Amino acid sequence: MPDRIDRVTTRTGDEGKTSLADGKRYPKEHDRLELTGNLDEANCALGVLIAHLETDCAFHDFLLTVQSRLFDVGAAAATGTSQLEWHGEIKVVEQQIALLNEELEPLREFVLPGGNTICALAHMARATMRRAERAFWRAKIHSLIDAGVGAYLNRLSDYLFVIARTTAAGVEQLWQPVVPDNTSH
Repeated sequence: MPDRIDRVTTRTGDEGKTSLADGKRYPKEHDRLELTGNLDEANCALGVLIAHLETDCAFHDFLLTVQSRLFDVGAAAATGTSQLEWHGEIKVVEQQIALLNEELEPLREFVLPGGNTICALAHMARATMRRAERAFWRAKIHSLIDAGVGAYLNRLSDYLFVIARTTAAGVEQLWQPVVPDNTSH
């Protein structure tokens, strides 16, 4: 198999444009490039989370699979077409969510991100995934919308939220909404 990347510095983007896998050049602020960049950030956030997990952690290996699927989403965004049936991938993520959710108490209130390092990293990955999802919808790549990619990204952020809850070690910090002082006029 030939190398995918034979050199990193090409200087072809120095003027504010770059190429995607569809062979066209785009301004770097284009919605599709914003999407691929946000997917890359989400994948990096997952990498940091995974680096802090024990390899025998219940969701370690699945998160590695998710990283590969995010590359698949990036490839789909770069080409405008997808090789995967994303509805099947959505079901897999939903099954993983259900497995983790079985052990959790129902939420009484919104939770604050944090608690411990793993929990905070899962929340960071979740928020980064949500940003990638928003960029996906802005890019409006209809073939990928129809294929279920947006729903897949949504489920991944749900999954990361459940990981955050799972790793909170039973000590979730709940939102304490401000209570208006009705005594002052």
